[in-house]
Amino acid sequence: MGFFDDETDFVIPAEGRVEAIAKVKGQGKYAAEYKVDNLCHAVLVTSEVASGTIKSINTDAAKQAEGLIDIISHLKKPSVPGFSDEAKIKESKFGLPVFYTDKIYFKGQPVALVIAETLEEATYAASLVKIEYTSAPFEVDFNKARNSIELKSAGKERGDEKSWSNSPFTVDQQYNIAAEVHNPMEMHATIAHWYEDNKLRLHDKNQGVNGVQKTFSGLFGIPADNIQVISEFVGGGFGSGLKVWPHALAAVLGAKQVKRPVKLMLTRPQMFHSVGYRPASWQRIKLGANQDGKITGVLHQAKNGCSMYDQFSDGITRVTRLIYQFDNLKTENAVVPLNLSAPTWMRGPGDCTGDFAVESALDELSYQLKIDPVQLRYKNLASEKNPETGLPWSTNFLKEAIERGSKMISWNLRKPTPGAITEGDWKIGYGMAVGMWNAGRNKAGAGIKMTKDGNIVLQTAMTDIGTGTGTGMVNIMHETSGISKDKIKIELGNSDLPPAGSQGGSTGLSSISGAVVAVSDALKMKLAEYASKGNQNYKIAEAKDIILSDSGVSLQKNGDQFVSYQDIFKKNNLNLIEVEATSGPGDEKNKFSFCSSAAHFCKVKVNTKTGKVVVDKMVVVVDGGKIINEKPAANQISGAAVGGIGMALMEKMSVDEKLGTLVANDLAGYHFPVNADAPIIEVAFINKPDLNLNPSGAKGLGEVGIIGAAPALANAIYNATGKRFRNLPITPDQFF
Repeated sequence: MGFFDDETDFVIPAEGRVEAIAKVKGQGKYAAEYKVDNLCHAVLVTSEVASGTIKSINTDAAKQAEGLIDIISHLKKPSVPGFSDEAKIKESKFGLPVFYTDKIYFKGQPVALVIAETLEEATYAASLVKIEYTSAPFEVDFNKARNSIELKSAGKERGDEKSWSNSPFTVDQQYNIAAEVHNPMEMHATIAHWYEDNKLRLHDKNQGVNGVQKTFSGLFGIPADNIQVISEFVGGGFGSGLKVWPHALAAVLGAKQVKRPVKLMLTRPQMFHSVGYRPASWQRIKLGANQDGKITGVLHQAKNGCSMYDQFSDGITRVTRLIYQFDNLKTENAVVPLNLSAPTWMRGPGDCTGDFAVESALDELSYQLKIDPVQLRYKNLASEKNPETGLPWSTNFLKEAIERGSKMISWNLRKPTPGAITEGDWKIGYGMAVGMWNAGRNKAGAGIKMTKDGNIVLQTAMTDIGTGTGTGMVNIMHETSGISKDKIKIELGNSDLPPAGSQGGSTGLSSISGAVVAVSDALKMKLAEYASKGNQNYKIAEAKDIILSDSGVSLQKNGDQFVSYQDIFKKNNLNLIEVEATSGPGDEKNKFSFCSSAAHFCKVKVNTKTGKVVVDKMVVVVDGGKIINEKPAANQISGAAVGGIGMALMEKMSVDEKLGTLVANDLAGYHFPVNADAPIIEVAFINKPDLNLNPSGAKGLGEVGIIGAAPALANAIYNATGKRFRNLPITPDQFF
């Protein structure tokens, strides 16, 4: 178990990631790649109508197919105690009670599971299942449906809307963003194995094994310890792995039905309606300002699409309460039920969407006021304290990030008059925006196993979804203990290891770093306890006094007092030393507010004949606390910024309004940015620790790399062309 096979050398590449060799050699296994004895394969049969009920299911032809083992549907399925009645279904908060209803909520909904000896046989048999439906009217048009949905308050109102209604400068505009799909490289997959009647093992693509464990424990009424969830390697998530989706439960039910391990892997088209998406949204921003550029008041209204069975709110107006000192503020939101699958959190959830409207409106205001957009931000930043809670920021270096970013992009070359810079058929423009995210920390555990040669295995259940968490853990362990990096091995992504939260919401490293420091101290104290049997000075030692090396333990006080590991293991008759520790937030939340932030700057070129937009240069400067490992950190930010390019210029989940079906639900039809669409993103970090948040001083990074990217691009396009785009994506046809 762990990132390396047993025969792999105990070596970490210089300045590389701990899992790099395993990935490059193909030793790292993803959810669908594990070899399990007696494995069979499952394929989903999905609904062909967008709304209605199942009238009948004919499986006669499918049952004649070679290799068929069984077929599951609402007519024949194992028992799920958590779905035993409507009250329990609601209590489970699972969302779609797969195979426990004949109701159809969206086209593509799983209605049957075909299990066969091979994938090919299961695919063929699934094509033979014939289902009749009683169709019902449906609605998939977000812009049409939202008109009948009333807004509700979204947080406490600040000040009085009437007090700024007659401000000399105002912006009152509406903004629309199309739904976007996560589309990670690795499709979601689950291998389910009931190896005893009430004991389950899952190889599952997810961003938090303990969350999956808890969900299935609740659904089946069995102890969480009876469920092992393994998710060591994840080929991208972006939020899609933060929930347990119906396909995972389908695999579990299939395995229970046939009493064999079952593998279910989604196809790329199924990914579009099976594991969430960023919902379509509408926003209205009304803001006022005085001649000096001080914002006098803001009204932010928002609606987002959701499914009929899961009233998901993206929290779009949340970011408006965070970045600026808006003394007069009112926010309202609503969800719009549609006959589509359930949306979910997608990188920078809610805040990314809301920030587009706020930062676009501020840019528009800057042109009215004839104030540089950078200066307008400076005048309104809530730099000292959180405007929502009134608590002082523990650290907030957003202004410094803006200052550095403006220099990196050569903001002084920007012309305040739109369309003023021309190069042949190209118009050149500069834009900027800022983003912020509440920096958080959750409870997390870590464990250490140490052998007499000084090698250690550092363990946690947290999954590294490609963000470099494992490498960050190694770096922190090295800094706090003194043990060389090449003596530290990592094991992650297994619920049998010390529990930890999901890798999401920019809380991963912030949470696990405290656990690594705690378990490092626990190892020091355990070694001191053993060393004290031969050296009394260790009896009164504290963790801060103890220094570990690759060969033994020393004291900072009372001279060196070195004791070798070999000595400790021999005198205490030990083969292995094991320690475990848990760390979590304390009362610091009552004293401070915590945030990560970023300043986004870009230079674009817009072709006057074709409408093609080229992102010529993009700069992101981030206040993310202490940067534990700069290469993966920079990769996170650049990847998120490229996601912002997709949001601004090309990504759109299209729906056929007459049929209720998704259009272009594959990687050929759904456009997202590739290498040719993005420059080398220039990333810089303020790199100042926030030691009030956690012992390492690290804050979250994943979200702020995208929050602000899309409005910076839209603002640059306006500066280049004089055309203000308030609907995303901005495609070439819209320029004419």
